[in-house]
Amino acid sequence: MHSDQPMKVVLCWHMHQPEYRNMGTGTSQLPWTYLHAVKDYVDMAAHLEAVPRAKAVVNFAPILLEQIEAYIREVKAFLAGRGTINDPLLADLVEPALPGDGELRLELMKKCLQANREHMIERFEPYRRLADLANYYKEHPASLIYASNQFLADLLVWYHLSWLAESARRTDPRIRALQEKGYNYTLHERRDLLQILLELLESVIPRYRALAESGQVELIMSPYAHPIVPLLLDMESAHEAMPDAHLPINTTYPGGRERARWHLQQGLDTFERVFGLRPQGLWPSEGGVSQESLPLFEEAGFTWLASGGSVLNNSHDNTHHGCSHKVYRFGEAGINCIFRDDGLSDLIGFSYSDWHAEDAVANLVGHMEHIADLCPDRSDCLITIILDGENAWEYYPENAWYFLSHLYQTLAENTKLELTTVTDFIRTCEPQPVHEEHLVAGSWVYGTFSTWIGAPEKNRAWDLLVEAKRCFDEQVKEGKLSAEQLRDASRQLAICEGSDWFWWFGDYNPGPTVSQFDQLYRMHLAHLYYLLNVEAPGYLSEVISRGGGQPSRGGVMRHHDQSAQ
Repeated sequence: MHSDQPMKVVLCWHMHQPEYRNMGTGTSQLPWTYLHAVKDYVDMAAHLEAVPRAKAVVNFAPILLEQIEAYIREVKAFLAGRGTINDPLLADLVEPALPGDGELRLELMKKCLQANREHMIERFEPYRRLADLANYYKEHPASLIYASNQFLADLLVWYHLSWLAESARRTDPRIRALQEKGYNYTLHERRDLLQILLELLESVIPRYRALAESGQVELIMSPYAHPIVPLLLDMESAHEAMPDAHLPINTTYPGGRERARWHLQQGLDTFERVFGLRPQGLWPSEGGVSQESLPLFEEAGFTWLASGGSVLNNSHDNTHHGCSHKVYRFGEAGINCIFRDDGLSDLIGFSYSDWHAEDAVANLVGHMEHIADLCPDRSDCLITIILDGENAWEYYPENAWYFLSHLYQTLAENTKLELTTVTDFIRTCEPQPVHEEHLVAGSWVYGTFSTWIGAPEKNRAWDLLVEAKRCFDEQVKEGKLSAEQLRDASRQLAICEGSDWFWWFGDYNPGPTVSQFDQLYRMHLAHLYYLLNVEAPGYLSEVISRGGGQPSRGGVMRHHDQSAQ
């Protein structure tokens, strides 16, 4: 018989950005950390604050938290007259002497067009006019002599206005005044906007900490710099889900187990310092798991982890297809494993942005109620939606304000479904874990590691990383690094081990973005050699990948299933 109690539902939002700073100069190469912070991280907190009965799990990559802190320090110092802003785009917002060189002016215009055309540019008539002019200058660079400094200043203001959280836009009279003015912004007004950005940045961590302290949010983490831990442990694990994949020349990452432990411990240290609590849950980078990784996660003190539904499907034998909404344990590992409902998660990520908000929520809730109706024992099952918490919303009207508001309110009032956190579910419902013999290695994307290894460009990137790690090990073994040098080099190595560089390599991703991440990866490797007091290899000047595709959502998101492409 079906239980009369409501079916438990977890919404888990993953917040993650790689290290965009050149650690030698401190300069941020790309602005996505602060832009997503003032738009998405703020709004995702505001939606929960508005519905006190709602609950969620929120995951933060520790290296993202450190970058948010760095932005706050820099902007505060600048506004106090004691420092500079190391993000060129943010610095230009308040720069009196904007560039006079035509190429630099054109480059600045291009940066100020990096926003969703339909929902972020065309929404605001002044921004649309400025963007149309900027596009004209891109196509007719000889006309740049007519582009005034006021045009550049207004374009910078509107770019940043379009990236503001909807919750702030609807409540802050300063933002309303800037939007209503429309053009001819003064330097003083630009500094006012910078102050607003600072306040939003400063609010992020305290708001999530308060939500955690109230019990509304369970805060969890990923390993420090977002590496694919199973590949650090054994690249051959990729063959478990894709046996015919061509792997790098050397499939053993030197000291991979120690590096995985480093990412887990450093991540815990950073997370606990920032939030004042130790997380129970882990979203392994990209949901990347393997049987070999489970004891490491358990050893680090995590009681549960999450991965993709395709990983669970791959881990069932041909004769057994268990319930994807149960808690699982694998082999001898004692850590609880839950799995993403890939279908429901992808509906939010890729389908509902074009729907009316109420229709989308009704459809999603209808799917969840159907699952609840089919579930024989709701105390033992959990519907788990896991989704990127930052990249989907620009494809929705008004940063998904209507969809998310209606979703939380509807679920909070639903008698058949109940929002919870994973730790609360495990503690209160005491589900009986299903035991399986072996967890097949894979990620939430396709249930494989094909997004990070197996293609020629991705394998080449691994070869470069392995060579850099060998150099690191040699310098350490010979005692050539002081304690401070070792600390800095270890962190720089961690940055190079992050998953994002490998994500972008491949001809299916857009060329300009691939170029940016290709250069970032080689820059990080070069700085690692610098910290090791070793001349960087000449091959770091060679491009790894050029891209050229036009994937859905610009490549920042993936469907869980190749058949959905």
